[in-house]
Amino acid sequence: MPKFISIFNNKGGVGKTTYMYHVAHLLAKDGKKVLMVDCDSQCNLTAYSLPDREIRRAWSPDGNSIFRNIEPVYQGLGDIRARKPSRVLNSQGELYIVPGDLRLSDFEDRLGDTWNSAKGGSEPDVRTQSAIHRYISWAANAVDADLVLLDLGPNLGALNRAVLASSDYFITPVAPDLFSIQGTENLGNKLVLWRKEWDQVNAAWKDDSISIPKGRPTYLGFVIQQHNIRENKDGMTAGWRIYGKELVPAITKNIIDKLNNLEQVIEWEDNDYELGKIPNLHSLVPYSMAAKKPIFFCTHRDGLNGAHITSAKESENHFDDIVATLEQVSSPGF
Repeated sequence: MPKFISIFNNKGGVGKTTYMYHVAHLLAKDGKKVLMVDCDSQCNLTAYSLPDREIRRAWSPDGNSIFRNIEPVYQGLGDIRARKPSRVLNSQGELYIVPGDLRLSDFEDRLGDTWNSAKGGSEPDVRTQSAIHRYISWAANAVDADLVLLDLGPNLGALNRAVLASSDYFITPVAPDLFSIQGTENLGNKLVLWRKEWDQVNAAWKDDSISIPKGRPTYLGFVIQQHNIRENKDGMTAGWRIYGKELVPAITKNIIDKLNNLEQVIEWEDNDYELGKIPNLHSLVPYSMAAKKPIFFCTHRDGLNGAHITSAKESENHFDDIVATLEQVSSPGF
């Protein structure tokens, strides 16, 4: 079975989608079969990965967006559909995506309305809460994925509760700023609550005919995003160094320590949960988005010139650590 990994933080603006998109391309380039799932109703990952005509097709009544595949459950007229994911544009390997859909936010209301009944074991409501989980599991098998990367929106709502519960592991992209630091407390508390509530659902539901999420995602660690580089010993601005010093203690106290009590934290040998550090790539990102390809695949044909071409090629090195970690996690013996 493929490993499911969520990229999740309740704070937006940390480059979460850009990060996941680039990592997925590198994993595919290295020979992994990767499935990305866009569960953020803003659909930025989908816009990055597919041409507009394919996105329109994914949203059509016969389309394969995440919403179209769970639509019968949303309508109360049936169960999940089996429509294959799309091949990602400009990938150098086997990289697929379940396209996002703006209407996924409508399904979130249904998830909220049925949660208490699902905890009591109501079959229609358990089907609703597990719909995304069951479709993603089917889609992963359909493309024979080694790894499934789930892109979640920046909130602590019912949709993310359902998606994160399906994950084997999760990673938090963070920025060394005041809001990311404060957000770790909210995130940690909510993760503990969600574990307790999913335990209730699993205890109440005993029928193996419906696969439901375990609700016990294991924390792999964090990636520092969008940090500004400076020519000094630390390589960062003074303001970011201040918050950077607060970031690890906050993550340790509010996420790692709390989830350790629930056995939901990976045990790294060096006890280091910083999985990587991605600098602010500034003007390279718009070129990448316009070309619908990773920065390190962009060339002069995509509008780059001079130093930009060198910087684009070298940007691949920023992702080495996290790619190595995810290749380790996806291995059968992990």
